[in-house]
Amino acid sequence: MIFKRSAAVIRPMTLDDLNDAQALQRDAYPSFLVEDALAFSSRITHENSYCLVAIYREKLLAYLLAHAWRSNSPPALDEVLGPVAKKEVLFIHDLAVAPTERGSGIGRRLFTQAMQRAVRGGLRRAQLIAVSGAAPYWKRLGFAEIQASSELASRVAKYGRDACIMERTFDPKTAALR
Repeated sequence: MIFKRSAAVIRPMTLDDLNDAQALQRDAYPSFLVEDALAFSSRITHENSYCLVAIYREKLLAYLLAHAWRSNSPPALDEVLGPVAKKEVLFIHDLAVAPTERGSGIGRRLFTQAMQRAVRGGLRRAQLIAVSGAAPYWKRLGFAEIQASSELASRVAKYGRDACIMERTFDPKTAALR
């Protein structure tokens, strides 16, 4: 719905969004990828959180879980995040969009704003694990699959058989999708 997308407010995610975001996660992902409240909330409250929501008329349309993290070291599913010494990449942990908003561009808007904030925070790359056939979507946003060490490949495999790790760099001058 174009009106909703253009009128949606994008803002940092708070713990007040947790229940609605978890409901959206349950709708968007297979059950083995749905995380418990403690793990989910640790991403929101992480010291280097870039988690965002898109809200329209007090309804959650989409969310993005993202945080600064170590390169090539994605957190395990249901891992409660603690402090991280090396802040090398923007790790995109999760993007979920309400069924009525899929294809509207709201996911792109969330990612673009998180990327702009990450650039201001000194980050120049993003990594993610594409799951459930999402790699083509992330390729359209400038990501490419990267070669994984055997240890990293083992971690990625826990996200599902078609999971792959992907990366992209940011243009710090424009912080825009190219």
